[in-house]
Amino acid sequence: MSSLFSRLESLLFVASKPLSTKEIARSLSVSIQEVDDVVSRLQVKFSHEDSGLHIVMNGSEVQMQTNPANAQDVERFVKYEISGELTKAQLESLTIIAYRGPITRPELEQIRGVNCAVILRTLQMRDLVIEENDEYGVQRFRISLAALAHLGVHTPEELPEYAEIHTHQHIDQALQQDDI
Repeated sequence: MSSLFSRLESLLFVASKPLSTKEIARSLSVSIQEVDDVVSRLQVKFSHEDSGLHIVMNGSEVQMQTNPANAQDVERFVKYEISGELTKAQLESLTIIAYRGPITRPELEQIRGVNCAVILRTLQMRDLVIEENDEYGVQRFRISLAALAHLGVHTPEELPEYAEIHTHQHIDQALQQDDI
């Protein structure tokens, strides 16, 4: 198994929001003190002038962010990403979310077979999907009203062949694999 340093670095890289040290500890099955120690080491590795990434702490929350000195370059790139055409992977993910949403990230990844963190972040930045927590605090994604309006419908149920695709047997089977 990878070292805790490597595991925590990967977790911060794919997280689209700040994570509490408590939820990191729970996720990695380690103590909060171990998380704090590794976060300090990650800050030494990343949080300096020549690094494109910084580890930021605010109270007990931790997040990997871009170096503030690179803000103009990042902003220009993000602006291009938001205004450009959707990639095939983004369109696939948006379609799954439209027809199966609200859907969790692990469910989306199970259907697509790949990590979707960056795709979800891009779709959110483009106001095509919305992230919300259900009554149990589980993070789910659904198509946005703006995306529905762009498609000329008011609800996902108005999408072509919605009823058939929403409950499609092959998608249900994909979701049942690995007991998601």
